[in-house]
Amino acid sequence: MILEPKDIRETLEFDKVIKLLQNNCYGDPGREVLQNLPIETSLALIERKLEETAEYKRSVEKSDKVPFGPYESLQEAIKLLEIKDYVLPQEELMRIGVVSRLIDDLKHFFVGDRREIYPFLFELVDPVEHVPEITKSIHKVLDEEGEVRHNASSDLSRIRQLIGSKQKELERVFRSVINKYKKQGWLTDNVESFRNGRRVLSVPAEHKRKIRGIIHDESTTGRTAFIEPDGVIDINNDIFDLYTEEKREIYRILQALCDQLRPYRDALGKYKQLLVRLDVVQAKAGLASRMKARKPKLKKGPGLGIQMGRHPLLYLKNMDIGKETVPFDLTLFGKNRMLVLSGPNAGGKSVTMKAVGLMQLMIQSGMLVPADEISEFGVFDKVFADIGDQQSLEDDLSTYSSRLTNMRVFMEGATDKTLLLIDEFGSGTDPKIGGAIAEAILKDFNEEKCFGVITTHYSNLKIFAFKTPGIVNASMLFDKDKLAPTYQLKVGRPGSSYAFEIAEKTGLPDKVIKYAKKRTGRSEKAVDELLVDLQKEAQEVKEKLESLREREKKLDKLVKNYEHLHRDLEFKRKKIKLEKKEASLQQTAEANRAFENLVRELKEERNLEKAKKAAKKVRESRQELDKSIQNLREEVYYKDRQPAIEQRPVKAGDFVKMVSGGATGKVESIDRNKAVVQMGHLRMTLNLRDLELAREPLEINAAPSIQTDTTATNANFESKIDIRGMRMEEALEVVQDFMDKALMASSNHLQIVHGKGNGILRKAVKQKLREYKGINSIRHPEEEFGGNGVTIIDIE
Repeated sequence: MILEPKDIRETLEFDKVIKLLQNNCYGDPGREVLQNLPIETSLALIERKLEETAEYKRSVEKSDKVPFGPYESLQEAIKLLEIKDYVLPQEELMRIGVVSRLIDDLKHFFVGDRREIYPFLFELVDPVEHVPEITKSIHKVLDEEGEVRHNASSDLSRIRQLIGSKQKELERVFRSVINKYKKQGWLTDNVESFRNGRRVLSVPAEHKRKIRGIIHDESTTGRTAFIEPDGVIDINNDIFDLYTEEKREIYRILQALCDQLRPYRDALGKYKQLLVRLDVVQAKAGLASRMKARKPKLKKGPGLGIQMGRHPLLYLKNMDIGKETVPFDLTLFGKNRMLVLSGPNAGGKSVTMKAVGLMQLMIQSGMLVPADEISEFGVFDKVFADIGDQQSLEDDLSTYSSRLTNMRVFMEGATDKTLLLIDEFGSGTDPKIGGAIAEAILKDFNEEKCFGVITTHYSNLKIFAFKTPGIVNASMLFDKDKLAPTYQLKVGRPGSSYAFEIAEKTGLPDKVIKYAKKRTGRSEKAVDELLVDLQKEAQEVKEKLESLREREKKLDKLVKNYEHLHRDLEFKRKKIKLEKKEASLQQTAEANRAFENLVRELKEERNLEKAKKAAKKVRESRQELDKSIQNLREEVYYKDRQPAIEQRPVKAGDFVKMVSGGATGKVESIDRNKAVVQMGHLRMTLNLRDLELAREPLEINAAPSIQTDTTATNANFESKIDIRGMRMEEALEVVQDFMDKALMASSNHLQIVHGKGNGILRKAVKQKLREYKGINSIRHPEEEFGGNGVTIIDIE
């Protein structure tokens, strides 16, 4: 990202945010990276960094913290390992051990569900090769304090045992010598001391010739001599030799350890990179938790859509002292790209503008911000800021000259992906001339389609913003009654400077204020008031237009609902008519049996002509009724049908339902004009013409199913059966087959004729029917219609 001027990080206080992050770091390498934290312009990279921070923050909030802790740089150790036979000091080896254990913990953390819970953090850790031998090798040699273990080698163990034995012998002999000379009064009150690594006696100068041994030192006054007595010299020599041997053995052990670690230099380099990256992530997450920051939405291209935003540093400061920070909403997308912000001094204009710039830099650096998660942030390639006093004695520039220099640089580099932040635009010179130049520059920025927040007190800029597409006025609200700022941002209307009101509050003499008002004249104040009124009226018109559009949408929705209800009502009416026709067809079918019996009787009587006429009459009647039902079915289910969702040719994998209604199923395969459809536990073959696309149901049961072809079954199903004269087992099988077909045909009114007899068959039928769900009632008709000899079933 290109930032202008060079001190923009300090101007927007981004450097203070960096210091807060550095305070959160566990290691100096992380702090060094943060010192030059890159501000990205790649949408994908920013999204990844934000996700990493959000995931780490979430792990802390869920008490499932990613394991991490203090570490030190391995850069020097890795370089030294490149030197053949070089032996690292124990401190460097201890640092490698700490880093290796952190990697071990990270690798063990990301197992099972955590890989899915924290996918972006897992993608950071996963590519790094895990070498558990590093930790094992170091742990075998060094203890938790960084000291070489006694059992690091058998020789070291033997040497240390001998040292311990000699020290016990030394203690015994030395204690005997002390007791001997102490009784003779040849020792000082301190009795003993250490000199040159040797245990010695403290002897008054007058007695030093009486004790045989080696004088190692004398006190500064010469009154005390430090003598190693003869009895312990050989023991001390043995201990000294053993310590020398111990050092050689430790060196040999450490050399062997370094030889084991040397092949893993590349792995250690990757360990270091991963820990530094995670250190930066956890520092960002820690700061985000402090300022209650969230991850907003990222939007392709430049733009701002801040909801409930707060200045990050001001928010932290106010939280510490228990003070509220007033949030603001600011949207710069599409037509409105630049905001001209006006209002009284100390009203929050500059803080709001800085907050916008600081949050944008934080987002593009992978930091969460104190704004609502529905906020939207675009991506800018350049951020230009002109804030504060830019006076330069070295360059011989006044404040205004330096500002014009900045404007020249901005105009040369501004594009449609530039965010401009300009405070007190046009100030520093004659108001009329400064305002005119500022307006010309603002016009140029707008033509370049830049984005920006600009604060000003100049009326001509407010008017220019009101008249110019792409620029919108905004103000910081002011409480006239209390003569105090509210720090609330109001987009859509300019603000007054309230200079006279503030002057009165500060205690300026009335005569001064009256004179100033007289010199200003009414026209200046009238411009501000007129502009506010115009903006208010424009906003009211806009709100009314939005209200009318909303009402129009509601009206359209009501009309569509009415049309839908009307179609449903018409469909139900025709369906009832169809059901009556079908019922009539059932009755006709029953009557047909009587005619068939009559035809048989006529044949038996050899009256063929009469039989033919009767049969023809029955067929014609049946055909006429069939045709009527078919036409009605066509009208109900196919003609002018308005499905719930938009239709297209059905294909395998679609969810469908029958146009006549019923459950939703999934198409498994299609063969010409038929489809195999899975509906719950049933697999049915249906005509494509009888199907329409449907929405996916909440749950599809994929249990093993029954293959059924209903294309013929539905059309030929009769809602009445006669099981009189059948054996019990045969009758129940027929009833079961009858009920299965009835359910597939969606028939809801059935009759089973079983006769009265002794009632055994009737009871068996009822028992069988209880096995089926969805039956509303099982009853017997009136006596004249069969009574207990007929069972009627009503299905939902």
